[in-house]
Amino acid sequence: MGPSSLNQPPGGSYPAEKLNFDVPEPPKRRQKNWKDIASTVGLFLLAPVVALSLAAFVIQSYQVDGQSMETTLQNNDRLIVDKVPRTWARITGHSYIPKRGDIIIFNQSGVSFAGQASKQLIKRVIGLPGERVVVSDGRLTVYNAQNPSGFNPDGVGKYKLASAVTPGNVDITLKSNELFVSGDNRANSEDSRYFGPINASQVVGKLSFRILPLSKAQHF
Repeated sequence: MGPSSLNQPPGGSYPAEKLNFDVPEPPKRRQKNWKDIASTVGLFLLAPVVALSLAAFVIQSYQVDGQSMETTLQNNDRLIVDKVPRTWARITGHSYIPKRGDIIIFNQSGVSFAGQASKQLIKRVIGLPGERVVVSDGRLTVYNAQNPSGFNPDGVGKYKLASAVTPGNVDITLKSNELFVSGDNRANSEDSRYFGPINASQVVGKLSFRILPLSKAQHF
């Protein structure tokens, strides 16, 4: 007996059935794709917000412009500034008072002694609130309760000045929220000897790292 066969209509075969390959996508898969797209778009939108928040409240990169902090810092050095202590102080409603010898970034208010517009400067903290700071005969002296006879902060600081001479003629007692700042290159620095003390609220952050050049990378 021969192989079995389907009954065919007279004179030909059954017409081929049209196959539909456009299978509808399952609803769950379409929903997952939309979620993936939304997540990707959300990340792109969130990234700049996170970056701005970090720069405003946590850390920020700065580049040195000028010679006022030589020999400690050089022109074009790339720095990382820590803003966390200042941010926490503001959250808790306190003033951020850095330590003597800290290198800070601060907003210079008003107009500088050279007639330039307000800008951000980097200097070293020399005098703290309540202290008397005197610059005379090329020397800088700080008077406080612990040192009524005065002391030279440059002599106890772990930094080297470009010159041992501090030009200027200053005699000022700092208020409870004021700081006296100065560049390490005393002969070439626009600082509190010229524009006066700064308010603690002007402090942006404290120098934490020098990252460039790599040969001089350093933690402060």
